[in-house]
Amino acid sequence: MNDSNHPSDSCDHCHLPLPSGEEITSVINDKEMHFCCYGCKTVCETIYGAGMDGFYRRTVEGETLQPPPKIDSQLEVYDLDDVQQEFVEELGPVRDIHLLVEGIHCAACVWLIERRLENVVGVLKGNVNLSAKKLHLKWDNREVKLSQILQVLGQIGYAAVPFDPEAAEGQIKKQNRQMLFRLGFAGFAAMNLMWISIALYSGADEGEFKGLFQWLGLGLATPTLLYSGYPFYRGAFTGLLNRHLTMDLPIAIGAIITYLYSCYVVISGSEIAHVYFDTVVNFIFVILTGRYLEAMSKRLAVQSTQRLLDLQPKISNLIKDGETKIVPVRALQKDDIVLVKAGEKIPVDGVITKGESVVDESMLTGEFVPVAKYIGDHVSAGTTNKEGVLTVRVSQILKNTALGKIIHLVDEAQSTKAPIQCTADRIIPWFVSITLLLATITFMIWIGDDFELALMAATSVLIITCPCAFGLATPMAIAVATGVGARMGILVKHGAVLEVLSTIKHFVFDKTGTLTQGKMIVSNLFSISLDKKSAENNINEIVPRDDFIEQISTQERKIISLAWYLESHSEHMIAKAIVNFGQYYDFKETAELQNIKVVSGAGIQALHKDQIIAVGSISWICKLAGIENLSALEDKVQAYHLSGSTVVYAWLEGESICAFVIEDKLRKNAIDIVRQMNEQDFKLTLLSGDKQEVADYMAEKLSIQEVIAEVMPDEKDKVIQEKQQNHLIAMVGDGINDAPALVRADVGIAMGSGTDVSIDSADIILVNGELEKIPLAAQLSRATLTTIKQNITISIAYNIIMIPLAMSALITPLVAAISMPLSSLLVIGNAARLRWRFKNK
Repeated sequence: MNDSNHPSDSCDHCHLPLPSGEEITSVINDKEMHFCCYGCKTVCETIYGAGMDGFYRRTVEGETLQPPPKIDSQLEVYDLDDVQQEFVEELGPVRDIHLLVEGIHCAACVWLIERRLENVVGVLKGNVNLSAKKLHLKWDNREVKLSQILQVLGQIGYAAVPFDPEAAEGQIKKQNRQMLFRLGFAGFAAMNLMWISIALYSGADEGEFKGLFQWLGLGLATPTLLYSGYPFYRGAFTGLLNRHLTMDLPIAIGAIITYLYSCYVVISGSEIAHVYFDTVVNFIFVILTGRYLEAMSKRLAVQSTQRLLDLQPKISNLIKDGETKIVPVRALQKDDIVLVKAGEKIPVDGVITKGESVVDESMLTGEFVPVAKYIGDHVSAGTTNKEGVLTVRVSQILKNTALGKIIHLVDEAQSTKAPIQCTADRIIPWFVSITLLLATITFMIWIGDDFELALMAATSVLIITCPCAFGLATPMAIAVATGVGARMGILVKHGAVLEVLSTIKHFVFDKTGTLTQGKMIVSNLFSISLDKKSAENNINEIVPRDDFIEQISTQERKIISLAWYLESHSEHMIAKAIVNFGQYYDFKETAELQNIKVVSGAGIQALHKDQIIAVGSISWICKLAGIENLSALEDKVQAYHLSGSTVVYAWLEGESICAFVIEDKLRKNAIDIVRQMNEQDFKLTLLSGDKQEVADYMAEKLSIQEVIAEVMPDEKDKVIQEKQQNHLIAMVGDGINDAPALVRADVGIAMGSGTDVSIDSADIILVNGELEKIPLAAQLSRATLTTIKQNITISIAYNIIMIPLAMSALITPLVAAISMPLSSLLVIGNAARLRWRFKNK
């Protein structure tokens, strides 16, 4: 900071060393200041000129800043609507954007940016998220341009660009890499100090090499304390500046006091005192390990958004003036015409103006059966055109598409989801204050008798009341619980979620892929032997089982074989079910098929020895066969339609018709698990994008009381939000369309067989997709919370016994250092009991 105590050989802005051979100065407020570069000079002049010199008073004493980052010389490009439309919510007069800001490092930076933006005409709001290094900006585009705001930020030393998940992930990678370096350094020092400690505890502390070992310990502990421990000191100072006692403060106090006392012992050559450099380094190493694992989980949240963005096509085939050319999706305008070929993802939301096809909309609806699309039907960005060529009129692009809204909902839910404050965190600020007070009182009591005795007694209080047990109370129980969960196939991504899950009594289930298996299989067949044009005779039901091949007739085997071989030429989801069925029952016969033709939205047909073989919808088959209807057969399969099954018909000209009943079956034990959860008084809701009658049938079969059907992804998110008004909600899902709801829910549970996006968005993953793990996860969470409370009780009891002994000078720092781990060991042992409790689960 800029004051008389500031070293003359360092920059008056960033405090880095001044370069040799070049002098960069400026007179500011009648005082000559020195700078390391012209960037720092300009920034410092701007800060003082704007009356924002309070920034330097809020910067931590002795802390160095980074020189101002390089500002993009073409900031005006961000004023273009074509560029902004990818980042802002709406291209209106008042606009809203998230900026990724380089150069933010502490609370002083937050203060400076927010105060500076308050003075910019046209800026309506500017909120800085320190942990994410993001600025949420709202401005009036008629009064000030975005490039001007970015320029203002550049003048005070910050480079800002519109937030992009790829850039954000790169920034998080950089920060995690720095933390990993600190962790590795602390680990190296801890391993070497362990050998020194072994030597000292084995008798070297009484020999001629005692001093050598102690100085070696000092040499290893000093750089570790300064480099690896820096994040804790910074967090502690920042917390104090904001008048908030954080977990970083007791960590910093414990490390610094123990280190300083050990330095005193080494330098003074005391014969009765001991050094605790190993305690300092091990303490820092263990806590850094936890911080690094926490930081890695933040990166997963960004990857969740990136996976969703990957579903959005980047280019499209624009038809203009009779020609087709490839253009970026962001260059498209409303009412443009785009061409979508078979197998391509649809780049925009729009309406079909030409062509017919079937579209895989599973990423939106969660339903695996492709939907037939005709002229006038609506299609959505990110869905896949499976068969025909479509011409689509653009209605929405990028953020305004259904996929764009899912991405926005996931981002919004992630940013607004409140973190659960564990029990220990609520006690820590009071605990820290009391510890400091007791240590001070102890020192004052004994200072009149002997300084070293007073110092040792006060240090003993600090060491023995070190909040290790409090710090371990929650993470140790959670660490054991997550390990137990992983062994049982329950992956817990965020430990704190176990605390929340223990109190949840309402579970919301997605249908397709969650309660069902998420794959289409042939469950039943019906065959008809045709007599001229009558289709009312000889309906035979065939239930697939081990002796399936033996129970069917030669005629039935022929049509099933031909249908299987014909469908092997199609990529349709239903076709794959029939192909898998044929492969399972070893239909190896191949036939010579000619003139294979896919009829979009109807089916597929070919010629076999001058006979037509066709597989498709009932109306199309009746039309091909010249049959008025198949009422008798339709009556037979009606119940399957009501349960949500799909019925596909195969016709062999002049011989027979075969109906394939294809369904997504319930998961194993689904009925038993739902019954078990009902008996435990959990409230259950079925949430599905399927038709109401299908969802009702499924709910009745499972004994789920509440059903909400025909909902789109954004509606699922709203349903969860509404239910959260009354109580905490757990959401169980597996698809991309479930991602917003999984993030919005207090606890999101994803099936391990689901999509990457749903897995990234969830808090808990059921590795093998086993529903029986859900009540087990709830049981584990309740046991974990009980263990956390027991651990905190153990820690409090330990301190009630040991602190009076330390204040009475009955305990030396060495005994305190030996005693201190006892509470931690008790906490660890108590947490380990979770393994035995769930040993046979």
